[in-house]
Amino acid sequence: MSETAGRQRSAIVFGARNLGRAVIEALVAEGWAVAGVARSQGTLDGIGEAGGLALQADVTDPASVHAALNEVAAAHGGVDLALNAASAYGGDRSGPFGGGPIVEADFSGFDSWAAAPARAAFSFLSASGRFAVEQGGPATLVQVTGGSARRAMPGRGLWSAGAFGVRAITNAAALELRPVGIHVALLIVDAGIQPLAGAPRGGISPEALADPRRIADAVLFLANQDARAATHELQLTPLAETWTP
Repeated sequence: MSETAGRQRSAIVFGARNLGRAVIEALVAEGWAVAGVARSQGTLDGIGEAGGLALQADVTDPASVHAALNEVAAAHGGVDLALNAASAYGGDRSGPFGGGPIVEADFSGFDSWAAAPARAAFSFLSASGRFAVEQGGPATLVQVTGGSARRAMPGRGLWSAGAFGVRAITNAAALELRPVGIHVALLIVDAGIQPLAGAPRGGISPEALADPRRIADAVLFLANQDARAATHELQLTPLAETWTP
């Protein structure tokens, strides 16, 4: 059993449908007490099947995030790891993927592709960071994002703006919370993510997709780091995907 100060280590995973479900399964296998957060009943049922405590909450609402963290702490004596793997968006994404060319985009696309992801990261990190400070003692907070956090692409500038925002907010939180022993890390998955069930994605070689179970291993790596060797940004890129230094 994985323990911290005489108790079982505990985690909360926001966004538990695909990558989050893989993380829950990996943590449970390592002896953690895990809660998964989702809004749909189907995903909530899957959390229970994976051995986790299912909670309904909204990662875009700091009060909802804080309440979920408090519920996990009450059930398990504290929270050692909080992960945000939720895909946050708002407004209308019926237009071009990534928001389309800047000269053709509008504020509805901006709100959906750029503002919504940054808002969700802010909600997660502000609420979980405040909770971790109140809790006292070490904790790890992990925010997941995509390769657009590293570079802009034509036709996807709005998506990149949101991912850049997620990266900036996470980096700032890492700098602010380091002095009080709270480890904040950005996990960049620079590829599409294979569905957990293993079903192929149309037109994409499976070798170019990130395996959610291997991403879960990276989350465990971050959660198990010592205070004397902390990673604040970790990028994962499948060998069959294009890698840009």
